[in-house]
Amino acid sequence: MDENNNANGQQQAATSPADAPESEPKASAAQEAAASGGAESETLKEKVVEAVKTCYDPEIPVNIYELGLIYDISVALAPSAAVSVKMTLTSPACPAAQSLPGEVEDKIRVMASVKDVKVEVVWDPPWTPEMMSEAARLQLGMM
Repeated sequence: MDENNNANGQQQAATSPADAPESEPKASAAQEAAASGGAESETLKEKVVEAVKTCYDPEIPVNIYELGLIYDISVALAPSAAVSVKMTLTSPACPAAQSLPGEVEDKIRVMASVKDVKVEVVWDPPWTPEMMSEAARLQLGMM
């Protein structure tokens, strides 16, 4: 019997490794770990944002995240979970200047997965009402 014919005499397609369909390239263990770390980092960042949203400027009934006072939240998972926050205040003379950054740090530090927290108050760019979210503007009657 011919190698390319089966028992019923039907022609079979010859297959060789070159004829085989190409499979998806496999991700390396390092790539998979990096992707997993990226997902973990984003999940932790989302939790940090939720914690920060529980902080309010004592003079304005809107949380500081929606007010636009949080400029950046960075999460590093290695060697331990560290969170870095860059924030500002509505003005350098803000009465909450001493308490608000500490409150932000405290709210993040109590999170079980966070090992280190750094909150830095920055003045550039200066805060303006345009930095508020649409929800904050609506809540304050500015729309």
